[in-house]
Amino acid sequence: MAFRTYQNLGEFAKAYNLKLTTTTDRLPVVAMVAPEIFKEELTLTLQKLPFNISEAAICENLIYPILREVWKQFRDTFMVWSHQPISLNSELNGVPDYLFTRQSPLGSTILDSPYVAVVEAKRDDFTLGWAQCAIEMYTIQQLNQDMRPVFGIVSNGRLWEFADLTDTTITYYVEGFSIREIDEIFGALTHVLETCKRIYNL
Repeated sequence: MAFRTYQNLGEFAKAYNLKLTTTTDRLPVVAMVAPEIFKEELTLTLQKLPFNISEAAICENLIYPILREVWKQFRDTFMVWSHQPISLNSELNGVPDYLFTRQSPLGSTILDSPYVAVVEAKRDDFTLGWAQCAIEMYTIQQLNQDMRPVFGIVSNGRLWEFADLTDTTITYYVEGFSIREIDEIFGALTHVLETCKRIYNL
């Protein structure tokens, strides 16, 4: 089953009695420079490949390569999953586009505690994308039975937006990052994973 569809972030927050706040501050960025060879591959993709003809093409050509490249520095702590189902009950279940989870001591094919949900903005619809991401963040929080921050990311490949769910408050960072700011995207993703390492004592 898919996650129940909410039309926007506010509708979901109201349904689950969550406080919704927005900030014009950008998510903090750790100083990070994307590898030059990765930048060259990204430029080639943007210039020569039909990366935006479908949701699958966006995921495969832009979103996942960026997530994987940043994940490499955290490979001993986290696992990045593609289209891995998570389920709590009949409503809180579905398939996030991507998840960052704790690396399981039982092996790389074992899903451990998730901390970050990444959602591809369907047809560039960030409003619907954030409604979907919020329910995934809440499901992760309930699965972990932990009120410490869970992070959410919505992207159409070209724009990356961030939010976190802490206790019963969703904080949405209004200003996102453009694909032209690839070092800043790397720095924001690094901040998210470094924060997860610190607050979950990994």
